[in-house]
Amino acid sequence: MMATNAPRILVIGTGDTKAEELTFMRDRIAEAGGVPILLDVSILGDPPYRADHDKHAVAAAAGTTIAAIAASGDENSAMVLMARGAAGLAARLHRDGAIDGMIALGGTMGTDLALDVAQALPIGVPKFIVSTIAYSHLLPPERVAADLMMILWAGGLYGLNSACVSVLSQACGAVVGAARLATPVIRQRPVVAMSSLGKSCLSYMVALRPELESRGYEVVVFHTTGMGGRAMESMAAQGGFAAVMDFSLQELANHMNGSVVNSGPDRLENAGRAGIPQIVAPGAIDMVDFPTWQPTPERFSDRPYHAHNRLLASVTTGPEDRRRIARAIGDKLALAKGPVAFVLPAGGIQQWDQAGEPLHDAQGLAAFVDEMRGAVRAPATLHEIDAHINSPTFVATVLAIFDDWVARGLVPAGQPETVVVA
Repeated sequence: MMATNAPRILVIGTGDTKAEELTFMRDRIAEAGGVPILLDVSILGDPPYRADHDKHAVAAAAGTTIAAIAASGDENSAMVLMARGAAGLAARLHRDGAIDGMIALGGTMGTDLALDVAQALPIGVPKFIVSTIAYSHLLPPERVAADLMMILWAGGLYGLNSACVSVLSQACGAVVGAARLATPVIRQRPVVAMSSLGKSCLSYMVALRPELESRGYEVVVFHTTGMGGRAMESMAAQGGFAAVMDFSLQELANHMNGSVVNSGPDRLENAGRAGIPQIVAPGAIDMVDFPTWQPTPERFSDRPYHAHNRLLASVTTGPEDRRRIARAIGDKLALAKGPVAFVLPAGGIQQWDQAGEPLHDAQGLAAFVDEMRGAVRAPATLHEIDAHINSPTFVATVLAIFDDWVARGLVPAGQPETVVVA
């Protein structure tokens, strides 16, 4: 939906406790040329202003009443119900063409609710959360919408102050500007999602992307450093892809080893649940990431270590860890409702695991390959190659599977670019 010259912004918050901040935001949005639409998620009290969508409308959208929500048990259960209603109401307003973006304000309670609302809106709809816990590790990856924007609500405990005013005014200008300039997602060609790490670690996309584009597909590559995989999972859950080439599963290994650099427990599951055809490979599952600025986890203290930069470092896992990861991959692929091909590169799964490279571990790779052979089961099919994941053989194998699926009608045919003849 293309925003008008006066973007309509849904403003979400508890008006009974944050009326001063919310009315300030309302006025700033109007001054910026937007149209504020107030959605009140108060439970016990009422705001000193008239909300466009009051708490009773929110409760009704959750299939209940505000009295029942207040009597639900505690503040957590009550806010979960309000979140359900607010998310449903926001989604309906967007479907009806009534809003162009959203902004929410809150501490932990308000942020918890706002995350659900943001996920209820499709990618391309500006979503802004002003939060006292912006970017905190309290926010699990699976709760974060693919295109969510956040800003720390500095000085945001009680009432307006100079720091708070500065933050709120920036946020209001940002969401109005985003809604005014947002380009709608218009897919003219079928979209193939692909996961990868930096080109120095996994480089198959360099050859695969032009081949897929020449076949009439748009290729979207996701960087698997936590939020990249989360974005891919979120879009897959919405059925946004014609096919998924998930070749970098490091986030799954991270999650299983307690790293914060992960995409949540449902990594490698959403495309399968949606019935989207998947070609999968185990790129970089032998590495576990953690913040460089923290000590190396004790259980990995004797493993090969590499500091990528001042933010991110990696260690390699041993044979038994790799066997455990292989079984988890097999279990996740078995949940799929669509076709799945698993390409197993027995010659290596990331650039630095080759002979002579710092992360070479022939025993660990052999253990993983052996376990993976038995872990892959229906509906997935195993395609083992005696080559490295960055080799031309891997690219050729992937393209052969993909082309076969297209020929069989499992993947929609690509759309050639329109040629304009003078």
